[in-house]
Amino acid sequence: MSKPLRVALYARVSTVDQTCENQLRDLTEYVRQRGWPEAVEYVDHGVSGAKDRRPALDKLMAAVKRRQVDVLVVAAFDRVGRSVKHLVEVLDVLGHYGVTFISLREGIDTETSIGRAVYTIIAAIAALERDLIRERVQAGLRRARAEGRRLGRPPVEVDPARLADVVRRGLSLREAARELGVSPSSVARLVRMHGLRNGSGEAAPETAAAAAL
Repeated sequence: MSKPLRVALYARVSTVDQTCENQLRDLTEYVRQRGWPEAVEYVDHGVSGAKDRRPALDKLMAAVKRRQVDVLVVAAFDRVGRSVKHLVEVLDVLGHYGVTFISLREGIDTETSIGRAVYTIIAAIAALERDLIRERVQAGLRRARAEGRRLGRPPVEVDPARLADVVRRGLSLREAARELGVSPSSVARLVRMHGLRNGSGEAAPETAAAAAL
C-alpha cells in the first residue's frame, strides 16, 4: 500500500493589513478538487517578498529537506520567490527532494512536461540575469581603473604621533584601537607599517608594540 500524499500550501502577504484567506481558499479548493488529503498550511503574514528570511517559508523548506512534503501548491510564483534567482533556488531544492511544485496563477505543475519546460526557461532567465549583473560589475571596475579611481575601501589614516604614543604607553591592541577609533587589525597593520616599538625596544604580547614583531 502506497503512503498517503503529503501536500503543503504556502501563502504570503506583504503587509499586516492584508489577508492570506483568498490565497488559502483557492489553494484548499484546488487540493479538494484533486482529491488529495488535507494539506499543511505555511503562512507568512506581513512579510515582504524582498526579505531573505521568512519564518513560514523557512519551516516549509526545512520540512522539504526532512522529506515530509511530496507536493507544494502556491497561488503564484511571486508568493515564493523574491526574484527569479530566488525562485530558481527554491525550485532546485524542491526538485532535489522530489517535491512537485504547482503554481495556480501560472498553471505550472513540474510533474508535467510543460511545467518542466517552463522551469528550464526560468532557470535560463536566472542565469542570464546573473551574467548581465556580473558583466555590469566588471564593466564598472574596468571603467574605474581606466579613470584612475581607487577601488575598495579607503585607507585608514591615523596621526603618526598618536600611534607612536599608544605604542610607547604599551596599550593593548583593543585599548589602542578604542583610543584611535579604528579596528585592532588596523592598529596592528599601521604599527608594522611604521616599524614602531615601545621605549625599551621590547614588546609584550597583546600590545600594540607587539604587532611590529
